[in-house]
Amino acid sequence: MKRALFVDRDGTIIVEPPVDYQVDSLEKLEFVPGVISALRSISELDFELVMATNQDGLGTASFPEETFHPAHNKMLKTLQGEGVVFDDQLIDRSFPEDNAPTRKPRTGMFGKYLSGEYDLKNSYVVGDRLTDVELAWNLGAKAILLQPQAVGEQMLQGKEWSSCCELVTDDWWQVAELLRRTERRTEVARKTRETDIRVVIDLDGKSESGVDTGLKFFDHMLDQIVHHSGVSLQVMCKGDLEVDEHHTMEDVAIALGEAVRQALGTKRGIDRYGFVLPMDECQAMVLLDFGGRSDFVWEVPFTRERVGDVPTEMFKHFFKSMCVAMQCNLHIEARGENNHHLIEGVFKAFARALKMAVRRDVFSYELPSSKGVL
Repeated sequence: MKRALFVDRDGTIIVEPPVDYQVDSLEKLEFVPGVISALRSISELDFELVMATNQDGLGTASFPEETFHPAHNKMLKTLQGEGVVFDDQLIDRSFPEDNAPTRKPRTGMFGKYLSGEYDLKNSYVVGDRLTDVELAWNLGAKAILLQPQAVGEQMLQGKEWSSCCELVTDDWWQVAELLRRTERRTEVARKTRETDIRVVIDLDGKSESGVDTGLKFFDHMLDQIVHHSGVSLQVMCKGDLEVDEHHTMEDVAIALGEAVRQALGTKRGIDRYGFVLPMDECQAMVLLDFGGRSDFVWEVPFTRERVGDVPTEMFKHFFKSMCVAMQCNLHIEARGENNHHLIEGVFKAFARALKMAVRRDVFSYELPSSKGVL
């Protein structure tokens, strides 16, 4: 589903004049610090960019059309020159006392976005007023309040709808950082007659982590991904362990692979490839490529039937199932004497390969492919 970023205009993109609150001349046009470069960064994400603004009495004698458009069009042209283009512009012309259904925080002019085609739960409203936060609440979206933190938190105090506000800041780069970070966080739920699984992954490691699959050694291995990849990971699984371990490990692999693939999003800016490491007497090598095609190689000879409460044959099946779900090339080789060290080395090497591959260059948002598609 499509996501939208609804951005207020006056006080958010351009400075709002303190006396008449109308940008009705070119002389009054001034951009909020940092907004152009931040919007340029945000425009590369998968949000539809929508300007949503109240312009009191636009088109009346108090605010003639001919005084509005020169500054407005200059603003749009300046942003366009930096690669920022709004997909839609929603402008309400009513006065506050009109109580018009189209005036923010009411949702009358947002009908297109309430049709069910948009993922409003993961959409945002960015603005400098409480009405923008309340609008987010009314839309079922999240809010970012562009105010100094202390001021904004005081403004929100006691408001029942303040819980939808995820960030209070007057720094547009913090806004961009939040939006880029949330793009790389996803949740996957998978429920069958055999397992009930919830996986939450944050590729930038900004969330809480916790693992509970009912298999203690498997949990220990999944914890290696958390500790050595830099990602945050929650895995909760209730499986039919009274039957055996197969369904739990297979379905966790599928859900985890799907979560990684979804969190990568467009894959723009990622390093794509990723690790060889020693683990005491063992060595493990993991080759990883998020190129969109699945190929799996496994050369890990075990000499025991089980390690802890997990059959060693299930580790190959786990990584193969995850490889298919991630749509990646995954080649794993390991050698060693101690089977515990052997598989732990594999999980650690996988974690380091994942860390390398999902790393995103904040200064480049190019797709890492000469074909132009992954």
